[in-house]
Amino acid sequence: MIRQVGPTRISEWHLASCHCGAVVLRLHLPDGIVNPRRCDCSICRRKGAIVASVPLSGIEILKGESELRCYQFNTRTAKHYFCSVCGIYTHHQRRSNPAEYGYNVGCLEGVNPFDLGEVPTNDGVNHPSDRPA
Repeated sequence: MIRQVGPTRISEWHLASCHCGAVVLRLHLPDGIVNPRRCDCSICRRKGAIVASVPLSGIEILKGESELRCYQFNTRTAKHYFCSVCGIYTHHQRRSNPAEYGYNVGCLEGVNPFDLGEVPTNDGVNHPSDRPA
């Protein structure tokens, strides 16, 4: 749990935005940034974002819902959202837990994700949803 990143204290209700500002989100982060991580699956390798998660109720779109586009692939379970104006990935409904959104830590206002230090990488190549029960 990270409540402060560099000089920025993480607010319980923290704003996040894409690069151009067309999309603005409000995230409920009562415990700060919990479990920040990278993933090595095919899409995450390419977007390079550090993500953390919140329940679906933990993200509110304040501005730009009409600017968001959704990308799905493979099982089409995960829904990856990005700004259609600047192309920045803002959040996604998770495949491994569809009751949560993963969000791009780099979109949090005032947060530099490079200040997080060492961030673990999840094995998305061998995704848990692809393993037999």
